[in-house]
Amino acid sequence: MRMPLLAILGAGALALALSTGNLKGVAASCLAAWLVLLALPVGALPVTVVAERFGKKVRERGGVEMLAALRRLMTLMPAAALIGLPVLAASLLLYPWMHEPPRTALASYWFTRPFFLVRCVAYLAAWTWLCWRFARPFDAPGEGRTVPAVALHAVVGTLFALDVVAALDPRLDSALLGLLLMTAWSGLAFAAAVMLAWEEPEPIGRGRAVPGRGRLIPLVVLLGLWAYMHFLQALIVWSANLPEEVAWYSARGGWMGRSLAVASGVVASLAGLATLRPGRVITRALAAAALIVHALEMFWLVTPALRDRFVLRLSDGLAALAVACLAAALYPLLSGRPAPVRRRKSR
Repeated sequence: MRMPLLAILGAGALALALSTGNLKGVAASCLAAWLVLLALPVGALPVTVVAERFGKKVRERGGVEMLAALRRLMTLMPAAALIGLPVLAASLLLYPWMHEPPRTALASYWFTRPFFLVRCVAYLAAWTWLCWRFARPFDAPGEGRTVPAVALHAVVGTLFALDVVAALDPRLDSALLGLLLMTAWSGLAFAAAVMLAWEEPEPIGRGRAVPGRGRLIPLVVLLGLWAYMHFLQALIVWSANLPEEVAWYSARGGWMGRSLAVASGVVASLAGLATLRPGRVITRALAAAALIVHALEMFWLVTPALRDRFVLRLSDGLAALAVACLAAALYPLLSGRPAPVRRRKSR
């Protein structure tokens, strides 16, 4: 009974969002919410691939439970891909280039609606295949499959960021956006894995590790790299002083946009300071904060393309609820794992 109820709840939330009458706004909200869902399996993918390359060290440092949590997130990819098809089809009305004539001969082939959908399906198919391949436990690490997987993920992620995210608001001409988006996704997925993973048994003896340190350090690295790329991108725009790129940032300003920027800086700074005194409670608290910040970042990237500035509306919450419920309903069917069944108590 849980799956039909979740599907009905998700459909009801989507219908309620559509009842507002702003079709473009709802499409943008659904796209941003879907990007949060997609970040869980796609962001977990490169972390798992790197962990496979150094499998022995990962096991010795107590990363077995974290790897299991990352693999569970990767099993969400089929559900995320299926939900993404109608989202991408509905988001066709969001892209300005679809209402403008092509400026070059190549654009007349590349910037077409059918080819856009074909490319998006190819991206999702590639990620689904990679997640299916690396979601299974590994025995021996090998460069034969880890290096090509990272290369394929980097190419697909860059093209996806340009086609799906950057094309929404072409005022920002950035080659860094793809790497920034993939780093944010990995940070979001790793933070979610920290919240899901069981605590490792605490080692005893002289060489015992500090509790929580094995999970805190990768989280700090991901947050630090992500914050640095945001700073670098803003520095480039500020130094270039181009009106269109400044307008891109102005649309993501306002009190809510500035509050998110301050909160992001605080989270990244506290994560760095936490390495001086790591602990399991601190690690989980920082992971929860990073998860919220990265999720809001997807709405910060997408929704201001249609709004004057970054603001959260009711349609954003309804779209997030709809995507979450539909993913939870589809997950047992597409992941290969049966849904939990409640046992009746014997009298």
